[in-house]
Amino acid sequence: MSPEATDFLYPFIEGDERDSVSLLADLSASAEAKWAHSERLRQETLARCDDQLATIGEAMARRFEAGGQLFAFGNGGSATDADDVAQVFTRPPRGEPLPARSLVTDHAVLTALSNDIGFDVVFSRQLEAHGGPDDIAVGLSTSGNSENLLVAFRQAAKRGMLTVGLAGYDGGQMARCDELQHCLVVRSDSVHRIQESQAALIHALWSAVQSEYQAKGAA
Repeated sequence: MSPEATDFLYPFIEGDERDSVSLLADLSASAEAKWAHSERLRQETLARCDDQLATIGEAMARRFEAGGQLFAFGNGGSATDADDVAQVFTRPPRGEPLPARSLVTDHAVLTALSNDIGFDVVFSRQLEAHGGPDDIAVGLSTSGNSENLLVAFRQAAKRGMLTVGLAGYDGGQMARCDELQHCLVVRSDSVHRIQESQAALIHALWSAVQSEYQAKGAA
């Protein structure tokens, strides 16, 4: 890997650096600054989205109670996050396991749709095949502009599904998508920090859904 590939992460590192003590101090300071930035953004995002999270959590709980399931999807790093969404709902650290699946895990389906039709439909065609009016579509994107997510949200809305999106920057096209009922935006231009805060939002949503289940059980 060329030095240029990591210069944006640690610009103070130079190829001829020989002072190990100074270098380690700079690395430590940089890591602490990134952690502080990440933690501040997470807290700010959760606070700003608090009312949204409660509303979405309640809506999701109603869908699960009606027998629905959650479908999660995204591209690149967001595909891994989609796997995590399915994992936290189906194998929660506590509370009620709920039906969820990631649409990025079936390699045969993804490659067949990409090769035979086009990458823009890799999620929408799966929702068309498996989604129903009691189900939930959760799409994750850092830019908010992924075309295959927008196509998937339109298909999900057509089928009466609850649509939830997580985006970064200013929300991109997802924030302006009429078929997307709920869009949680992490207001940052750092892909790394966006994904970290999106993970916090997902866990907050899961917690909100579990709270609804517990409240119903207590009643």
